[in-house]
Amino acid sequence: MSIASLDAAARASLRAPSIFNTQPWTWRIGADAMELCVAEDRRLRATDPDGRLLLLSCGAALHHARVALAAEGWAASVTRFRAPETDGVLARVDVAGRGEPDPAAQVLADAIERRRTDRRAFGDRPVSGETLTALRQAVEAEGAFLHVVPREDVPMLGIAAERAADAESYDPAYQSELQEWTHRPASAGDGVPPATAVAPSLRRVPVRDFGSSSDAGPAHDEGAEYAIIYGDDFLRAGEALSALLLTATAQGLSTAPFTEAFEIAWSRALVSGMLSGLGEPCVAVRLGYVDSDEPLPESPRRSFEEAVTHV
Repeated sequence: MSIASLDAAARASLRAPSIFNTQPWTWRIGADAMELCVAEDRRLRATDPDGRLLLLSCGAALHHARVALAAEGWAASVTRFRAPETDGVLARVDVAGRGEPDPAAQVLADAIERRRTDRRAFGDRPVSGETLTALRQAVEAEGAFLHVVPREDVPMLGIAAERAADAESYDPAYQSELQEWTHRPASAGDGVPPATAVAPSLRRVPVRDFGSSSDAGPAHDEGAEYAIIYGDDFLRAGEALSALLLTATAQGLSTAPFTEAFEIAWSRALVSGMLSGLGEPCVAVRLGYVDSDEPLPESPRRSFEEAVTHV
């Protein structure tokens, strides 16, 4: 196969969401395979001491790359590792041959460039049951599960997120990481710049305070739905997150993944109770429609040359 196709898949993966937009992965690309590796220098040791969110972020990048290959008709097999193997390898994608492009993958691939984490308040328009079913199917196809939070349980999710945020606000190590990743030089191509964050406002589930003064909008998320991806494999959960976000984007939804409630053991336990012990909560996503035609700015991304090595 052409290495250019693997390069294109790696480029697509750079658009994947990641905790604090750290983009904690690199790719090693050979003649007919690509290896996803952990970028240890991008690990959040205070916010994510167990590496759960790192695996989640890398899983999202893996799915983006898989989608890009399938959209071009490449048949690929994936070998996954729950913990980094030698040289930090998390997954290996082997390409066997080329056939007809996958129409479903093409729809998702087209959504990669359009997807944004939208932290603005959503309007009153509800998310349909049919759409939520499609999102659940997308998640389950990637080996994880989706729990749509009932309206009566949303306050519990909000309490878990709020109390976790309060605890982290008193943690100097967390505050140091937050400062580092919200004050990145423009040349870094990563982090959370003020233009993509919003100031905290009245929400059923509070938004993380990135120190921005940008207005989140006048609405209070009345039409928003909250969904939790859960399972026992965070790499797979990251792939499922990517599948959900791209499917939602293709259907015209705005999305905002968040992990605040899962970053501290006791707040994570509160959310686990909402799942009746069926699995480990990995990430939550706020879903809805914004009452604005104003486009969101792109989050910065690292250069291809920094993220990819040819071997």
